[in-house]
Amino acid sequence: MKQNKLRQKLHEIIFEADTPAGKAFDVALLIAILASVLVVILESIPQYGQRYGRFFYALEWGFTVFFTIEYILRIYSVYRPRHYILSFYGIIDLLSILPTYLSLFLTGSSSLLVIRSLRLLRIFRIFKMVGFLKQARLLTASLRRSMPKILVFLSFVLVLVTIIGSLMYLIEGPVNPGFDSIPHSIYWAIVTLTTVGYGDITPLTSLGQFLSAIVMLIGYAIIAVPTGIISADIVHSNYQKHKVSTQACPHCSAEGHTSDAAFCKYCGGKL
Repeated sequence: MKQNKLRQKLHEIIFEADTPAGKAFDVALLIAILASVLVVILESIPQYGQRYGRFFYALEWGFTVFFTIEYILRIYSVYRPRHYILSFYGIIDLLSILPTYLSLFLTGSSSLLVIRSLRLLRIFRIFKMVGFLKQARLLTASLRRSMPKILVFLSFVLVLVTIIGSLMYLIEGPVNPGFDSIPHSIYWAIVTLTTVGYGDITPLTSLGQFLSAIVMLIGYAIIAVPTGIISADIVHSNYQKHKVSTQACPHCSAEGHTSDAAFCKYCGGKL
């Protein structure tokens, strides 16, 4: 019983954000994450890395020990540790501590510590900004439903740049060394159509410049197509607007449950 109570208390503090203790822990965790990422960034600057290298090294190991203990407590506080370990946040939590240990064997792996910045995604839960999570799910669902249309559109764009690149090769190829092959001409077409405009390859003939102007105008119209497809799906979607709570499942640590949910929608465990 004492062990179960301890596990429940740890789960409430570590995974929940509705209680003062849970919110204080998560805010402290965010500060530690920001500080550890800042240390990695400052260490990469030569003048700071050379002057404060040992200090940064000690800080990094301190953060790593802290995050390792936190990761172990997260595994202990859930009834089904495997679900947490294989979850998105579980993998990110593990990746955030591995680089420091790998640096003992592999040179340069410490630069991967910036992965810890991904853990800042917890801020959406901590400060009750769960509305953003709901909108993220809405956008993800719209992208999934719009994917067939987007793939057809991308196929059309691929055919279009191939045609334009071939035409440009015929026009500019004999007089312009930049268009010495169709692949180079297709590269130019992609850069121009997407309005990136590196300027490393430019047409010299009047006909080539006229074709460039047409491609630029087409580019503005093409950029708006994927946005229109996704926006139309969002407008016509029948997404259910349920209020999402900050509660995490004590069995699998999954989040995103509605405020009136009594059981986890992923593993069926009681909330």
